[in-house]
Amino acid sequence: MSIRRLPEHLVNRIAAGEVVERPASALKEIVENALDAGAVRIAIRLANGGLDRIEVSDDGCGMNAADIALALERHATSKLPDENIENVSTLGFRGEALPSIASVARLAIDSRPRGADGWNRTIDNGVLASEGPAALPPGTRVTVEQLFGKVPARRKFLRSARSEYAACLDIVRRLAMAHPAVAFSLEHDGRRVLGVQAGEAREERVAALTDRALAQNHVIIGLEREGISLSGVASLPTYNRGVGDHQYLFVNGRPVRDRLLIGAVRGAYADLLARDRHPVVALFLDVPPLEVDVNVHPAKTEVRFREPALIRGMIVSGLRRALDAEGFRSVQHADPAALSAWRPEPISPTPIGAMPIFDAVGVGSVPSFGTLADRRSSFMTPPPQARAEPAAAPALQAQNFPLGVARGQVARTYIVAEAQDGLVIVDQHAAHERLTLERMRRAMEGQGVASQALLLPEVVELDEPACDRLEARIEELHAFGLDLERFGPAAMLVRAIPAMLGQADAVGLVTDLADDLAAYDSALSLKERIDLVAATMACHGSVRAGRVLSVAEMNALLREMEVTPRSGQCNHGRPTWVKLGHGDIEKLFGRK
Repeated sequence: MSIRRLPEHLVNRIAAGEVVERPASALKEIVENALDAGAVRIAIRLANGGLDRIEVSDDGCGMNAADIALALERHATSKLPDENIENVSTLGFRGEALPSIASVARLAIDSRPRGADGWNRTIDNGVLASEGPAALPPGTRVTVEQLFGKVPARRKFLRSARSEYAACLDIVRRLAMAHPAVAFSLEHDGRRVLGVQAGEAREERVAALTDRALAQNHVIIGLEREGISLSGVASLPTYNRGVGDHQYLFVNGRPVRDRLLIGAVRGAYADLLARDRHPVVALFLDVPPLEVDVNVHPAKTEVRFREPALIRGMIVSGLRRALDAEGFRSVQHADPAALSAWRPEPISPTPIGAMPIFDAVGVGSVPSFGTLADRRSSFMTPPPQARAEPAAAPALQAQNFPLGVARGQVARTYIVAEAQDGLVIVDQHAAHERLTLERMRRAMEGQGVASQALLLPEVVELDEPACDRLEARIEELHAFGLDLERFGPAAMLVRAIPAMLGQADAVGLVTDLADDLAAYDSALSLKERIDLVAATMACHGSVRAGRVLSVAEMNALLREMEVTPRSGQCNHGRPTWVKLGHGDIEKLFGRK
């Protein structure tokens, strides 16, 4: 077969296959054009998930009749002032989007520059359908109808209207997040589903577009290095999601899904979250145009950095600094489901024949503890398992400490403390697990973790592959104070454990380490592997639930939490403490 030039309409359809994959792709290109045109208000209307109709109206600079005609030609653009294609400062520039969309749908452009008349040009699947004067306010309105309506081979590969709508909503949310100075509205099938006003602070815009609760549970990111700036909003580790699709990344105002950036976020939260939990983040990188290549992907959703290690390091250190600065802070929202469980319970009536407690002492008098205990023992259930003890010294003042002072222990698991502004409940195991991990890290940065020799070495029986994995990491584990030796084909000998773990279960510790290395070893970098080992050891060395603590021990734990970074969450991303404010307590008793 001889070489031949493809006809123009077929070239446009091929380009449409690269740029316009679905309604969301077309919507992205049109909204980006509106932003590049200087719009401060963008209104979007969808019908049937964008499959039937997409309409985008803006108040940007507008176009005259000649500009509209030129915009519908391939590779015509106003966004490259010269031939330096690497120096891109706009969102879109390929010049293929509009003619590509017009080749597979009915596309109408109505536009009016300020101080001039409006004009319309309509293209129906690559053929000029009509053009002429149009009445509209200054700006541009682009309407796309029946995308791929005459290309059934492409249409049948589109998803359901609900799925296509979800993709469109995600595109609008990301672009609105990147441009807080612009007002956005989105209607779907006549129902308003999104609306944000211009001029919002970035953290307010991000919270409005993700979850309002993020406004109280985030940290602000700010870092500059070598002409590159990183800013944004990141959730506290205890405010997380089960999927990773709440991570929004932007490079020079352009939404991207870049594996380097996503990996950097995962690395920053590596020891703060369980591996099946994900933070909510919106990170904005401003990079000199010559330091980033935005031409990697036809839809410009991926980028390539000249210095990828620098970018990754900035994201990890920027997130870490912001999270470390929060110290012991944790998510402190009263869970409505948990609060609803606090309800006054009716007191069971006194069994027939049993004497009421106060009958023996008279109304208005105060019975002694012994009298009450004797009466209750005959017809009441045993008292709940909670413990308090008299203070040997004058009680500490709650207002002097952010986490308050210990007042007791519940179920041998939770420390109850009184703070100036409410009641603090601490999970003693989760809190001590984080404190142990941070101590171990500090020791690793110094001379290493001190070891404690076992009086009698412990033999841990494992399968041969597990022993092989541990044997390959003997030197790394030695730095943590864990001394292992191979003891035959299917066993390891434990000679010493980290001193800071105290009386830890050596068998359980080595078994868990073997399991963790089997699950994650090959996928982790050296630092991430070290963090994994430290976290596993910290879990075994922490105060267990069920251990009785003295008031002095409880207060010592609270004070150490207040000065330890990241002590607001355990090593798996769960909160180590929660607070019931005075207002919440008053609501429980109907005082508010």
